[in-house]
Amino acid sequence: MIGDETRLDYSSCLARLFERIGEPAPGRVQLLAGPRQVGKTTLLLELQERLGDAALYAAGDEPAAALPGFWEQKWREAESRAERGKAVLLLDEVQHFPDWVPRLKGEWDRLKRRRVRLHVVATGSSALHVGAGSKESLAGRFEKTTLAHWSASALMSAFRLGAESAAAAVVQFGSYPGAFPLRKNPARWRAYVREAIAEAAIGRDVLALSTVRRPALLRQVFALAVGMPAQIVSLQKLQGQLHDKGALDTVSQYLGLLEEAFLVAGLEKFGAKAVRRRAAPPKLVTLNNALISALHPDGPPDRKVEPARFGAWVENACLAHAWNAGQAVSYWREEPLEVDAVIDGSWGPWAVEVKTGRFDSTDLRGLVEFCRRHPRYRPLVVTDSEGERLANRVGIDATTWTRFLVSGAGSA
Repeated sequence: MIGDETRLDYSSCLARLFERIGEPAPGRVQLLAGPRQVGKTTLLLELQERLGDAALYAAGDEPAAALPGFWEQKWREAESRAERGKAVLLLDEVQHFPDWVPRLKGEWDRLKRRRVRLHVVATGSSALHVGAGSKESLAGRFEKTTLAHWSASALMSAFRLGAESAAAAVVQFGSYPGAFPLRKNPARWRAYVREAIAEAAIGRDVLALSTVRRPALLRQVFALAVGMPAQIVSLQKLQGQLHDKGALDTVSQYLGLLEEAFLVAGLEKFGAKAVRRRAAPPKLVTLNNALISALHPDGPPDRKVEPARFGAWVENACLAHAWNAGQAVSYWREEPLEVDAVIDGSWGPWAVEVKTGRFDSTDLRGLVEFCRRHPRYRPLVVTDSEGERLANRVGIDATTWTRFLVSGAGSA
């Protein structure tokens, strides 16, 4: 594989693909992965519209794609366009084409050998759909980008919202663009998220990632994980709450599949050696708060009525935002001290504590102690405007959770 997988927002993905197809053709195949309902098809169609006759779009999940000769016909047509100038073949949901990995490898090798001026952009609905089968067969022939869950800033741009409205919506309703306009009709919104996103991801995407021998257990692991946003939970405790008991290795494997499908990430403990890190309990972060809200029997929390639940959802949204933005996110805990998140990446090294309720300096002891032991990390309190003033008085950087969800830690 060329370089590391990169998670980008919609506009950044679009800009990157335009840059790549502006290079000499054929170039490397551009593989675009990502969660369901974040705009991969919309992005390809926008590319097609901007490129005009130079672009040819084909979807692997359309009925005609199952007909004999469909694949070969699209490649012939794309190469015909390339004879008139550089062209682009856009393959949507490429994993639905039979034997797509060896066939794509063969086509790319032929383009390279004959110097055909044709670029190829392909999408898939999850990391492993596009990644696992392709890493060996397509090694050296592709570059992979992940279109991440939408951020508050993306909602601001697409739906003309203010920062506070967008951040609050991310916490309470998540950021799936297709579901977002339905949020004022809770029953319809919940049905959309459950059926078009959660059920499709669990019932189709995750089952396609790997052999899942106990799909009922997988669904239970998903439901339990989503019901514990931003909580550190041992696998033994998780296993104890399952109706369909499974081995710890199986529960751990299913959590890994949920992360590959962009549903739930199990954050590792910071600083532990490899063996101990694997044994440490994960911190469960649902990667889009829409899933938490749609599956919770009471829906989104009211901050005044349920401050504790609201705080957990804010923390989950903040940690998910960092993960979706491509940061490496872990947590730190040395009883009785704890830090909500340790972040490394393009934002810089940060130790983050999320506080939505009242707190005082003693509540920041974990943050202070962690940064004393690991001075390369800057302490950051993510809070409201009142908490921001308190943190600043004791000499600790702070930002509001609204600002964090819009701009990340780099805005502090």
